[in-house]
Amino acid sequence: MTETTHQPQAQDKAEGAIARFLRATELDPRLIGMVGALLLIWVGFHLYGALVLGDGSFLTPRNLWNLSVQTASIGIMATGMVLVIITRNIDLSVGSIVGVTGMYMGLLQVEWLPQYVGLGHPMIWIVTVAFGIIMGALIGALQGGMIAYLSIPSFIVTLGGLLVWRGVAFLASSGRTISPVDSTFALIGGGPYGSIGATGSWIIAAIASAGVIWLVLNGRKNRRLHGFPLRPVWAEWFMGLLGCSIIVIATLIVNSYPWPKGILKDYYATLGQDVPEGVFIAHGYAYPVILLAVVAILMTILMTRTRFGRYVFAIGGNPEAAALSGINTRAMTVKIFALMGGLAGLAGVIASARLNSATNALGDLDELYVIASAVVGGTSLAGGVGTIYGAIIGALVLVSLQTGMVLIGFGDGSYRKIVIGAALVLAVYLDIIYRKRIK
Repeated sequence: MTETTHQPQAQDKAEGAIARFLRATELDPRLIGMVGALLLIWVGFHLYGALVLGDGSFLTPRNLWNLSVQTASIGIMATGMVLVIITRNIDLSVGSIVGVTGMYMGLLQVEWLPQYVGLGHPMIWIVTVAFGIIMGALIGALQGGMIAYLSIPSFIVTLGGLLVWRGVAFLASSGRTISPVDSTFALIGGGPYGSIGATGSWIIAAIASAGVIWLVLNGRKNRRLHGFPLRPVWAEWFMGLLGCSIIVIATLIVNSYPWPKGILKDYYATLGQDVPEGVFIAHGYAYPVILLAVVAILMTILMTRTRFGRYVFAIGGNPEAAALSGINTRAMTVKIFALMGGLAGLAGVIASARLNSATNALGDLDELYVIASAVVGGTSLAGGVGTIYGAIIGALVLVSLQTGMVLIGFGDGSYRKIVIGAALVLAVYLDIIYRKRIK
């Protein structure tokens, strides 16, 4: 079998250099647009702070590290919302699921389990995390079952869930704040102790870079095996170097953010030592960010490499045809909403651990940001179109907007809501234009 690569044709010559580059590398123009918008937001906020306020603090290791942690819980839920929206459904209850799972996890580890195993038992955080994820999945499955088997629109079921689960969370604690959570559980929320440090970060970077190289080589091997046209060698090199460069740059940033002086003092006090002169301990990647990366990889594999993912896109493209082809669309709906609920439970773990408490405000309005992240990231409300990486970039865009407005002095939540709402409407409008152009 002969190998074929993309050769310049007359049509290619008529195209511009950018079009030929995109064709060779197979980069998604919408992805490039989202990344460009993200970089524009970052640079804009930083320059505004530097030139107008005299303090360009956005593009600093400290802020970018915090930005990654703040994105984690929203990004994790956005990966599940992609599946929900692709199948022409919606889930308005995810914020309330975060709240109710977070509240019950707080009660479990603060008031219930210590009665039987004692405070600080090493199994407390494991049981609590498993409980939160399973509880979220069961709530999602219940809502999915009502949508699939009772034919109640997902908008109505999850709107009811938004109210019901928020009320259940309030009643469970009688309006109290449950704190502090288990010390090991709290590490999952990030912070100086909830990070893996410089050495661990470079180990992860090396593994991730090796994974990028393997993906490029394996992808070329599979194309050759199945007789598909091969990308130019330079394009393969470019994609590999691009992926590895992003990983290295991200690692350099997180390793450039040192522990605060107060944390250093407390840390060395526990060792019975004074803080050494000029000591530098890097945060490295925070646990929430690592969880987000793991979820993103697993969800991408689920969507692109499994029968389940093919069924999701088939249902989103044409639900009636999918049912006639033998796909059990009802069971798939239950599974998708159960997965969404489980991811919301995991987000509840991160959110409550980060606050070191379970409050009645936990997850408030998260449904807005999760849906907006998926849509801004290119998931079409018409169904059938969406990507995991797009949703995560969308979450990063929205969190960047919120953080940037706080840094430049627009800390009022009203301004943030206006901007997020406008971004959501603009994203839907751009999606409509894009769909018209590709038809």
